[in-house]
Amino acid sequence: MAQAQANEHNMLDYEQERKNFNLTVPEDFNWAYDVFDPWAADPQKLAMLWLDKPGHERNVTFEEFRRRSNQMANALQQLGVKRGDPVFIMLPRLVEWWESVLGIMKAGAVSMPGTVLLTPKDIIYRTNLVKARVVITDIANAPKFDEVQEQCPSLQIRIVVGGDRPGWINFEALVSKAGAERPRLATPKTAPCMIYFTSGTVGYPKMALHTHSYPLAHTITGKYWLDLRPTDLHWNMSETGWAKAAWSNLYGPWNMGAALFTYDGRGKFSATETLDLLQKYPITTFCAPPTIYRMLILEDLHAYTLSHLRHCTGAGEPLNPEVIKTWHEATGITIADGYGQSETVLLVGNFPPLPVKPGSMGKPAPGFEIAVIDENGTVLPPGKEGDIAVKVVPQRPLGLFQEYWGNPEATKASFRGDWYITGDRAIMDADGYFWFVGRADDVIISASYRIGPFEVESALVEHPAVAEAAVVASPDQLRGEIVKAFVILAPGHQPSPDLVAALQEHVKTTTAPYKYPREVEFVPELPKTISGKIRRVELRERERKRKNG
Repeated sequence: MAQAQANEHNMLDYEQERKNFNLTVPEDFNWAYDVFDPWAADPQKLAMLWLDKPGHERNVTFEEFRRRSNQMANALQQLGVKRGDPVFIMLPRLVEWWESVLGIMKAGAVSMPGTVLLTPKDIIYRTNLVKARVVITDIANAPKFDEVQEQCPSLQIRIVVGGDRPGWINFEALVSKAGAERPRLATPKTAPCMIYFTSGTVGYPKMALHTHSYPLAHTITGKYWLDLRPTDLHWNMSETGWAKAAWSNLYGPWNMGAALFTYDGRGKFSATETLDLLQKYPITTFCAPPTIYRMLILEDLHAYTLSHLRHCTGAGEPLNPEVIKTWHEATGITIADGYGQSETVLLVGNFPPLPVKPGSMGKPAPGFEIAVIDENGTVLPPGKEGDIAVKVVPQRPLGLFQEYWGNPEATKASFRGDWYITGDRAIMDADGYFWFVGRADDVIISASYRIGPFEVESALVEHPAVAEAAVVASPDQLRGEIVKAFVILAPGHQPSPDLVAALQEHVKTTTAPYKYPREVEFVPELPKTISGKIRRVELRERERKRKNG
């Protein structure tokens, strides 16, 4: 059981902090040089405690990351990488991921992280959309890029971590021979810095572009919500391909000078293994999606001594009240839920001075005016459901994405009057707490993975047995939501368990393993609007009633 440690939180008075909040970014700003490197003034200061599954440990200092990222930037420059060039990074939780992101920033290029779960089809789409010149991946994922080499003509520089491969540059050989010092690169704060792909329902993933102001805006995430300080060892369980890695595995903690606990434990998640690590290592702050907390509370938490743990956060999907209650009873710590997007930093959260209302996302973060609005952009009163919106007039807040790169229509559609529309629905109560209702645009959030129905439906329809398909979220006790597919079969095909398995396998290989429908229901017809659009809302409601009664 965790022993609550007396501490002074970074936020002591919520209203006062919101009133006095002031975070400005200099016109010339590059986070890697201006925020990260100064932490290396103490050559012994720990930046990361890295661990792999066999138990090999590695301590990496801020100084080592400073030096290695300089070498990475110099190496990229020598390869002809220029300012603004997109660099596709597809790595597991290896130290080289952090070296790469920092080095790309120092070179003035644009990092584009992707999950290692991406398929060759995903790689073609992402590479060609952004015209990526460079890829950095590991020896296990390099074959995916080789498979689609001819379909990705812009990809000229291929760097591989963990071995040698024909046609690829060895990462270690490249970086180790580059110079370890580098003059600071003058960088406009409005210059492109990072791209994250985000799911949608009526098309393929969009590219949310962040500028060099974005990393500093995660001070809001790291200081107020994660409640970090330079003495902390912070474990965030996000995989490197998701924007949550930027939140809690990179900018949030390192803005505050905290060290990262990084576990490269590939394979199936283990609750007992996670609890063993929390018990063994001096991890003080822990961030995980609700799915993981739901699995942890199924274990005998009282059998573990989590004496170093002082603060826990959850994000990615709504956190169940019963999970908060069970975790608190066993550890003495109340999980602080938080809300934001690939397009933003933390927008709404449960902050240390505020009483937690289990099930609520909390209150707006300092630096943001958040409201629930209607279709006309009018702020709704407490108790009324509407769109979660961020005020962008008279001043656009720090941390909000610049645009959907190459998609002005989608960018324009995400703004309504003076507001940025998140695409999520909520209710605000009389005390100013926000309560998540669901996605406005049908995106499925399953175990914190955001899955666009369109992509899964497209994959299903590619199968010869499928005439038509609709994909929706179905409530699930463990994952929050699962992908449920309603399928109309093509003539000559009959429903069977074997066909269900074949369709699931087809989706896994066509899209990505985490996107497959865990439930498939064969139906004679699908509910549609008069214009022929599938009414997913009707299917979702049917699932909700079936599961919840």
